[in-house]
Amino acid sequence: MTTHTEEAGTPADTVSAKDNDPGRMNRSERLSALAQQHGALVTLVIAMAVASLSFDTFLTGDNLENMALSSAFLAIVALGMTFVIVTGGIDLSVGSLFALGGVLAAWGSQYGTAVALLLPLAVCGLIGLVNGLLIARVRLAPFIVTLAAMLGARGILLAITDEGSKTYLVDKDSFFATLGQGSLLGIGVPVWITVALFVLGAVVLRRTRFGQYVYAVGGNEDAGALMGAPVARTKISVYTLSGLCAGLAGALNAAWLVSGVTILGSGMELEAISAVVIGGTLLSGGFGFISGSLVGVMLLKVIQNVINQIGSLDSAYQQVVSGAFLAVVVVAQTWLGRRRRVL
Repeated sequence: MTTHTEEAGTPADTVSAKDNDPGRMNRSERLSALAQQHGALVTLVIAMAVASLSFDTFLTGDNLENMALSSAFLAIVALGMTFVIVTGGIDLSVGSLFALGGVLAAWGSQYGTAVALLLPLAVCGLIGLVNGLLIARVRLAPFIVTLAAMLGARGILLAITDEGSKTYLVDKDSFFATLGQGSLLGIGVPVWITVALFVLGAVVLRRTRFGQYVYAVGGNEDAGALMGAPVARTKISVYTLSGLCAGLAGALNAAWLVSGVTILGSGMELEAISAVVIGGTLLSGGFGFISGSLVGVMLLKVIQNVINQIGSLDSAYQQVVSGAFLAVVVVAQTWLGRRRRVL
């Protein structure tokens, strides 16, 4: 089976020896590959440089810490979404699962940290598992299945909070609250957890057989099956993983806010998809890498922070700028992908 790596995932139906050997790629091909893989990182560096020169408060410790913390929860959701999109799927339920996980964690915190963490993981992971089974075994469209899960999870959330009128609180002195509000070496605990998860995710996608299966299913499902990839099992696994990540992110967010806020998560699925695509993962599947999704999240947060720093712009401009940027990235990815195939 062809080996795919995190930095150089290539659709299974187009991979060749030339694609895997940089020495056999001409200059134009190398530039196109680098732009597709690292364009978001270059853009992030430029954006941060411009912001630091334009606003004195941008590079302050408090501002950077706030950006890192607010990015951590979206990043965990985007981590699970990366695996799903690399397989050529989509998960619209993660925003509702994020909110549901937060409420379940806040309710469970009265019984201890273990319940506060395991309950949202179990429920959200189960919903992700059901999504995967319907998509892989019943062969339903991911868009429809996860849209139904999004509505269902939001309904469960409203049911256990009396239509959103009840808010469960977390004891500020509990160990669970420390997971959200504590810090280590001056950096918030959620940030450390996010970094650890991304390192683990990168290793799984780059160094394990499961990661090879993820690329193979996304590149060409039929070809992957012929090469021995367990297509159904891989799809079930990535949707379960996505649900687990959303539930964990919601639990950590509840620990940070010391409450289960019912109105959170609306539109988060679109933010997560945007971050993954901006980071270089193709919506068509078969190509992507974990580090790119983290860069995509950071870039979105920098854009939002800059708009907030300006002050005179309404927060709605964040969505306008993010949407326009996403459109540009998708067009650029499509052009670069076609250019590599032609070359």
